[in-house]
Amino acid sequence: METLLRAVPEARRNQERSWHRARNGTTGDQLLVRLGAVLGQNPHPMPAALLSSRPVSGALMGAGDVIAQQLVEQRGLHGHHSQRTLKMTAIGFCFVGPVVGGWYRILDRLVPGATKAVAVKKMMLDQGAFAPCFLGCFLAITGVVNGLSVEQNWAKIQQDYVDALLTNYCIWPPVQIANFYFVPLVHRLAVVQCVAIVWNCYLSWKANRL
Repeated sequence: METLLRAVPEARRNQERSWHRARNGTTGDQLLVRLGAVLGQNPHPMPAALLSSRPVSGALMGAGDVIAQQLVEQRGLHGHHSQRTLKMTAIGFCFVGPVVGGWYRILDRLVPGATKAVAVKKMMLDQGAFAPCFLGCFLAITGVVNGLSVEQNWAKIQQDYVDALLTNYCIWPPVQIANFYFVPLVHRLAVVQCVAIVWNCYLSWKANRL
C-alpha cells in the first residue's frame, strides 16, 4: 500500500513533465522539425513535392498538347500553334499540379491506410467527387485562357463535359486503385503524371477543339 501511494505522485510528476515538454516544443512534430534541421533533412517532404510537381505538371501538359497537335490533329511543324502549347503548359503549372497534388494530401487524411478497401474508397472519392469538379474547372479555365466569352465557354462545357467525364472513367479508376494501394503518398502525383501524357493529349484536343 505504501509503495502504491508513492507511485501515484510519481506518475503525476511524470505526466506534468510530459506536458511541460510538449508545451516547450520537445515532442511530436516540433521534435521532428528540430531533428530534421540537425540532419539537414525536411521531416515533412510533401510541400516541397507539391512545389516540384508544378513544373512537371506544366511540362507534361505541354507535352500532351504537342502530341495532340502533331499526332491527333496532324498539324505538322509549320502548323503547330505554339501559343496554345504555352497556354496548356501554364494551366498545368498553375492549376493542375497544385490542385491535384493538394487533393491527394487531403484524400490521404480523409481516408488513411493502405488496404485494398481503403484504395477502393479513395478511388470512389477521387472519381466520384474530385474528377467531375476538376474536369469542369479545367474546361472552364481553358475556355477563359482561349478568350471565349461566358456564353461561348458555357456552350463548350455543355458540349464536351459529359464525353470527357466518360472517357475519364474509362482510364482513371483502375489506375487510381493501383496508385492508392501500391504507391506512397509522395509518389502518387508522379504516377498520375506518367499516365497523364495520354490523358493530357486527349484533354488538350478536347478543350481546344472549336
